[in-house]
Amino acid sequence: MNQFRFFVACILLAVWSSAMAIDEPAYTVVRSYDSFELRRYEPYIVAETLVRGAADEAGNQGFKVLAGYIFGGNKGARKIEMTAPVAQTSTKIAMTAPVLQSASDGAYVIQFSMPREWTLETLPEPNDASVKLRAIPARTLAVIAYSGTWSQSRYEEHLKKLQDGLAAAGLSAQGDPFWARYDPPWTLWFLRRNEIWLTLK
Repeated sequence: MNQFRFFVACILLAVWSSAMAIDEPAYTVVRSYDSFELRRYEPYIVAETLVRGAADEAGNQGFKVLAGYIFGGNKGARKIEMTAPVAQTSTKIAMTAPVLQSASDGAYVIQFSMPREWTLETLPEPNDASVKLRAIPARTLAVIAYSGTWSQSRYEEHLKKLQDGLAAAGLSAQGDPFWARYDPPWTLWFLRRNEIWLTLK
């Protein structure tokens, strides 16, 4: 049943994507460089979930959980419009006993940005306790855009290009990178819009 609901959600997402422009977090371009640009993002709200597992599976798992929330898995069964991108970043989970984790073990935070008309007070409460609603403050991001597959090698290639570009410009970043994907999985690989975000110090 859950798989069927997710399939229907994907079909609805495809229809909405083709029928109208999908809302994205608002920003202004502060400055453009050869390989990246600086963007000043306005505050926005995200629904996010924490997923344990391999990087290449985390996005799919998190997408299913968050799609469940916006397609009615909330108090009042209210529908929330899909937005872009789906953002993913790694995060470390605190050590607990008796479960032992190596320092490299972690998890991934998957985020959907919420449409601008919603606030933390008006968004419906998620039915799934793993879904959290959070306000993201205004911030300046260094962003590199690229098309193509979602492979780890392409991600690492463009992350390095962004880091090298920042170093050449005399800029520094803080925190983990965010991997932003704007298209559903069935989009042809060469048409996919992908970005990597780094928060400036």
